[in-house]
Amino acid sequence: MRREQCLTKRRQYALVYSEGRAWVNSLVVMKALSNGFTLSRYGFSVSRQVGKAVTRNRVKRRLREILRLTPLEPGWDIVFIARPVVAAADYASLKESVRGLLSRAGLLKTAESNFRRVQS
Repeated sequence: MRREQCLTKRRQYALVYSEGRAWVNSLVVMKALSNGFTLSRYGFSVSRQVGKAVTRNRVKRRLREILRLTPLEPGWDIVFIARPVVAAADYASLKESVRGLLSRAGLLKTAESNFRRVQS
C-alpha cells in the first residue's frame, strides 16, 4: 500500500470517526467518509483486546492485502476497526467480511462503473 493511500494523522482518523458513516458485522466495523480526492485512503484500528502485537500485526497485514486486491471506488477515507474475534478468523472469512461491508456501503468498483468511465 502506497503512503498516499494511508490515513496517517490523528485528525484524519478523528474526522472519519466523527462524521463518517458506519457499517458493522461480527469481525470488523467499517467507517467511511467521502474525501473529495481521486484516490481512497485507508486506516486500521486494532486494539490490544484483539491480542498481542504479533496477532494485531497479522490482522493489519491481512486487511491491507484484502484491500490491495479489492477494486474500490475512488474518493473515500475508510477506517477498519477490528473486533476481538478477528484474531481467531482465517483469511477467507475476513476477506468475505470486508467485501460484504464494502458492498453494503457501495464502495466496490463494479463493471458498470468501469464501463461508464470508459464511455465518458
